[in-house]
Parts: sequence; structure tokens; C-alpha cells
Amino acid sequence: MKSFSFYKKMIITVYVMSMFMVAMDATIINVALSTIGDEFGVPASATSAVNIGYLVSLAMMLPVAGWMGDRFGSKRILMIALVIFTGSSILCGIAESQALLNLFRVLQGIGAGFFAPVGMAILFRTFPPEERPRLSRFLVIPIAVAPAIGPVVGGYLVEELSWRWIFYINVPIGLIAFILIGLYVREYKEPSIGRFDVKGFVLSLPGLGMLIYALIQAPVMGWSQPQVYVMALIGLGLLFVLIKVELTDKAPMLNLRLFEDSSFRIMSIIGMFSAAGLFGMLYVFPLMYQNVLGISAFQTGLTTFPEALGLMVASQLMPWSMKKLGVRRLMQLSLLGSIVVFSLIALFVEANQWVIRGLMFGIGIFLGHAVTAAQITAFQSISKPLMSQATTLHNVQKRFGGVIGVAILASVLGFQQTGDTNLVPYQIALGGAAFFLVICYLTSFSYKEVNKDRVKTHAASG
Repeated sequence: MKSFSFYKKMIITVYVMSMFMVAMDATIINVALSTIGDEFGVPASATSAVNIGYLVSLAMMLPVAGWMGDRFGSKRILMIALVIFTGSSILCGIAESQALLNLFRVLQGIGAGFFAPVGMAILFRTFPPEERPRLSRFLVIPIAVAPAIGPVVGGYLVEELSWRWIFYINVPIGLIAFILIGLYVREYKEPSIGRFDVKGFVLSLPGLGMLIYALIQAPVMGWSQPQVYVMALIGLGLLFVLIKVELTDKAPMLNLRLFEDSSFRIMSIIGMFSAAGLFGMLYVFPLMYQNVLGISAFQTGLTTFPEALGLMVASQLMPWSMKKLGVRRLMQLSLLGSIVVFSLIALFVEANQWVIRGLMFGIGIFLGHAVTAAQITAFQSISKPLMSQATTLHNVQKRFGGVIGVAILASVLGFQQTGDTNLVPYQIALGGAAFFLVICYLTSFSYKEVNKDRVKTHAASG
């Protein structure tokens, strides 16, 4: 952050702190579900609602976040989101029943749903395209470190204090971020923002919610259950109508016409399927390591953690790598390396733990380059007035990609994770994670380097 102004340092700090909480909250809860179920006297299957409610409500808020930031001010909306998220974290911590905890987690997800689109819009409005490669050194913290340390921190808090502290830990971070935003972040409203897209909102809210609910529940209940496939079909139907409506609306909530920009379109596809591969792998691998190979939860966490270290190293190398190789070649080499490492893990899962840790570190190095390059490059020719709409659409895709990856690979496993020591289904699922990256690799060939002068002119026009 040495070369950036004080204001830009504050923008980075606020963004990292906000996204760190959201990313960690999605994984820190997993190790506490059994303890929560025991305390409230509910079966393990019932505790899944703690996660489902959070993820679904988060996803449902993503489409409207960009418009609200532009209409009411990105600073104001981010501060309100922090109040909702931090306040509901306290409520989650003091909840005295499973029903109340589920309700407060939904509220927490509503607050979290505003962070990524609004925070990213502030970030990319502040930093011109030529400065964004250096941002990779900081953007990787919420992407890599938070999800990786979530289970480790959660396990420690559950064992040493109480499961309630996995929510209380958000409070000091949220308060500091709130103060920094109030003191240092400049307000931004988009003068040309149109009316609120009521049709888009009405269609996207249940459409995304139902489809993501079905994807999350399918691995648990099975795709043949009416509760799953009916919700999925209704959700898909509503989203199909949403696409038709948004393409004809003059001021859509989800500006699908942004996909006419080839850089944004290609990098959004890569972002979505790389999220599917990464989150799918991080879901399958711990299950396999603990249930089939009998490795403890703590040792499993230590084995997957080098992936975060690799991502951090990749973030430091990114400015040099992008300058040396160019975006297209960097994407292709990093995605190809990721596919090879994913495949090696699938084939040699029973190897020495240090070998697996080395491969996990390799995933961080390779996929870290690809994911960060995609995020930076996606917005290189997006002007400031369209930035909120672009970050909203990009984050909807990435969130959807992560859910799809976990749902499909969990469906591949079926019920193998319950008392079955057969390794093959897990290896096939890990191969499926690699296949998502193959889609990214093939997509990268469509990318053409954007002329830097054109990018600067386009950005300046915003």
C-alpha cells in the first residue's frame, strides 16, 4: 500500500475488512453445527438451515445492491449493510433457539449481500485500470485467507469458548470498518441512475432464492424429491422470464447488456466456473480426508491451509506476472497448471500429507493468478457510471458458480459421505472440480488483449 495515497489505502482497508467478515462467516459456522444442534436439541439435518438461510438471503440481495448504492449513495448503503450485518451477528450470538438463530442468520445474509457489489464498485471507481494489478496483493486476503482460516478459528472458539463467539468475532471488525467508512470514504451517487426495476426485483428475488435453495438441498434430499426439483424448475422459469425482461428494460436491475463487452463476458464466465471448481474442491476434499482416510478435522484444516498461502504468494507475483506474460497467456498457463494439480490430488489423495499440502499450495499459486486476473480484467473497459451494475452482475455469477460447484459435486458423492469408506466417488468428484477449470481454460482462448490506450480513454469517459 506504500505507493497509494492515504485515501486509497483506506478504501482497500474497508473493502478487505468487510469482505473478510462475509467470506469467513460462510465457512466458520460449519465446525459449530454439531454443537449448536446438541445445545438446541435438534437433529444434525435441521442445523443446515443455519447455512442455507444465510446463503440464500445473501444471494437474493445481490441484484438490488448495485442500484441502491447508486441511488442512495454507496457510502451510506455500505454503512447500513455493516449495521445490519454486525447487529445480526450479536443477535445470532444471543439466540436462545434454533428458530431464532435461523431468522437472525437470514438477516445477517441480507447485510452481507450488499458488501461485494457496493464495496467492489467503490474500489474500482477509486482505482483506474492501470493501478488494479497492484490491488491483487490485497484483494486476495478476503478471497483466500478468510475462507481458509474460518474452520480453524471456528474450531478453536467452539472448543475453548462457545459457538456463540463465531458470531461475536464479527463485532469488533464491523465497528472498526464502520468508523473508517464514516471518516474516510467519499460518498458517490450516480446522477443518471434510472427508476427502480420493480419487475426485475420481483422476478430475481424468488428466482435466485428458489434455485439456490434447490441446489443446496439437492445433495441432502436428492434431486428426485418434489421439494427440490419443483423449486428448481420454478426458479429456472422465473430467471428465464427475468432475462427477457431485463434485456428489454431501459433501466434494468441486472444490466445483461454488459455482456456485450467481451472482456467482461469472458472474465465473468471464468470467474463463475473457477468459483465452482475451487469451492467444490474445498467442499469435497475435507469430507474425503476425514470420512474415508480418517484424518482429524484439525489436520485436515492444516492440509488445506497451504492453498491460502499459495494464493497470497500469487497475489504478490501478480503485477510482475501480468506485465511479463500478458493477461491471455497468464490465464491459460495458470488455468492449465490448476487443472494438472487438481487432477494430481484426485489421483494421489492417499499420498503423504506433506505432498498433498504441496499440491494445495500449487492450487493457490496457479488458481490465485487466474482468479485475480479475471477479477481485475473484467472491469478494465467498464466506465464509472456502469461500475455498480457490472460489479453486481459479476458477483451474482460468482456466488451462483460457487453454489453450483458444491451442489453438483455433492450430488456426485450422493450419500457416500455417510459411513462409506469408498474413495472412488470422492476422486470422481475432485475430477469434476477439475472439469470446471477445463471450461475456464477453453473460455480463456476467446480473450483478446485490450489496447491500454483504449482502456484509459474509456475509463476517463466515466
